[in-house]
Amino acid sequence: MIYHCIPLTEWHAAPDGPYAPASLAEEGFVHCSPDEPTTLAVVNAFYRTAPRPLLVLALDEARLTARVEWEAADPAPPPGVDEATLFPHVYGPLDRDAVDHVLEVRWDEEGRAVGLGNTNG
Repeated sequence: MIYHCIPLTEWHAAPDGPYAPASLAEEGFVHCSPDEPTTLAVVNAFYRTAPRPLLVLALDEARLTARVEWEAADPAPPPGVDEATLFPHVYGPLDRDAVDHVLEVRWDEEGRAVGLGNTNG
């Protein structure tokens, strides 16, 4: 599995087609994470002020039709993530058929992501 963070409202915005976040147009790929602990680090570094609920799509890499490249973070990985960690970048939209399951970010009282739980999102 690879993981992609997305606000619930964005996930439900175009339910009949593949999902293409702004990063695909801006950077040429969709940012993903290699595992759940790294995903939480990414959420805490980049998504603490994102609209909630914040979902995490667990994607079956084999079911994606777009190319996936495992690349180093640029300029650096988020705090708590090893410098050698490679991140999956999807060079095309995310096929909804590739979503194995959807998780919801769980937050503590200080607004830090502390876990991922099941959801019906």
